[in-house]
Amino acid sequence: MDWVALFSQFEPRFGVAALVAMAGVAGLMPVVLPLARRYGWCDRPGGRKKHEAPTPFVGGAVLMAVVSLCFLFFDTTPSTRLMAFVSGGLVLVAVGLLDDRYGLSWQVRLGIQVAITLMIATVGGIRVENLSDVFGVDGMWLSTWIAIPFTVFAMVGVINAINMADGSDGLAGGQVLASLLLFCAFSLYAGQLLTLSRLLIVAGGVAGFLVWNLRFPWQRRARVFLGNAGSLFLGFVIAWTAIRVTQNADHPVTPVLGPWTLALPLIDCVTLMFARYQAGRSPFAADRNHLHHLLLDAGFGPMAIAVGLFAASLAIGLAAAMAVKLGVYRPLLVIAFLLSLGAYYRFMRDRERAVAVFAAWRARALELVPAPAGHAGQVRS
Repeated sequence: MDWVALFSQFEPRFGVAALVAMAGVAGLMPVVLPLARRYGWCDRPGGRKKHEAPTPFVGGAVLMAVVSLCFLFFDTTPSTRLMAFVSGGLVLVAVGLLDDRYGLSWQVRLGIQVAITLMIATVGGIRVENLSDVFGVDGMWLSTWIAIPFTVFAMVGVINAINMADGSDGLAGGQVLASLLLFCAFSLYAGQLLTLSRLLIVAGGVAGFLVWNLRFPWQRRARVFLGNAGSLFLGFVIAWTAIRVTQNADHPVTPVLGPWTLALPLIDCVTLMFARYQAGRSPFAADRNHLHHLLLDAGFGPMAIAVGLFAASLAIGLAAAMAVKLGVYRPLLVIAFLLSLGAYYRFMRDRERAVAVFAAWRARALELVPAPAGHAGQVRS
C-alpha cells in the first residue's frame, strides 16, 4: 500500500474544521453551564444517581449546536441526506432534553426514535441493503421492504447502546470518540473524503465536550453531562455513519466491521437487555449491571474506566479491520461477534464473580502502576 498517497488525501481544512468544533464546544461550556444551573437544567443526585452535586445535562445540546454550525460553514455540498441528518439529530436532542428535564416513558422515547430512523431510511435514503459479506453470498441485497425495517432496527439498537453506556464520567463520549476515529480511518482508506470531513467535525466536538466531562487533577468531577440529548444524538451519528460508510457502492467498507467499531457498548446493551427479558423485566428497566457498574464495584475509577474502555474499543476495532485486510473470511467475523455476545452473557450472569474477576485484574494492574488518589465512582444510570 502507498501510505504517502493515502495520507496525501487528507486536506488541512479537515483538521481546521475539527479544531474549530473542539474549540467551539469547549469554549461555549463556561457560558452555557451557569445558565443551565440558573434555570434548573441539571441532573440532581438521588436514587441510583451517585454523582456529587447537581450537574448540567446540556452537553449534548451544545455539541449538536456547534456541529450543525460547523456543517453549515465548512460543508460545501449540502444535500437532502445532510438535511435529514440534521433534522433527525435536532429532534432527538429536543426529545432528550425533555426527557432529562421532565421524564418521558421509554415507550415515547422509543416511538420517536423509530419515527426518526424511519424518516432517515425513506427520505434520507440511508438503508442497510448489501449483506453479501455478512452471509458470504455474492449479491445478497435486501429488498426495500425488508431493508427499511432492518435499518430502523439497527439504528435504534445503536442509539440505545450509546444511551445505556452513558453512566460514568467520560465513558459514552470516549466510546463514541473511539468509534468516530475508527470510521475516520475507514473513510480515509476508502477515499470517502466528504464523510471523513464530517466525522472529524463531530469527533472534534466530542473531544471539546470531554474537556469538561472527564476527570483531571484540576477537575475532580464532571462539570457537564451529555444528558439523554447527547447520548441519543451521538448514537444517531454512529448509526448513520456505520450505514453510510458500509453501504456506499462506490467505495465500499465491509458491513461486518460496523459492530466491531462499537463492540463494547453493543455487547453490553444486547446481553443486559436479554438478561432483563429473561428475568421477566422490561428490557429498558434500569439497574446496576452494566459493564461500567461492574468495573466501578471492582474498584476502578471513572477516569480509568473511560480511558481503558476507549483504548480497548480502538484495539478491538483495529483488530477487526486488520483481520479483514489479511483476508479472513468475513462471515467468521460475524460469528466471532455473536460468540462474544454469548461469552459475555455467561460472564455477567454471575455478577459477584464478574466483579471479583475485574477486581483481580485491578489488583494485578496496581502491582505495576500506583493507583491515583481519590477515584470514587460516579454513577448516573
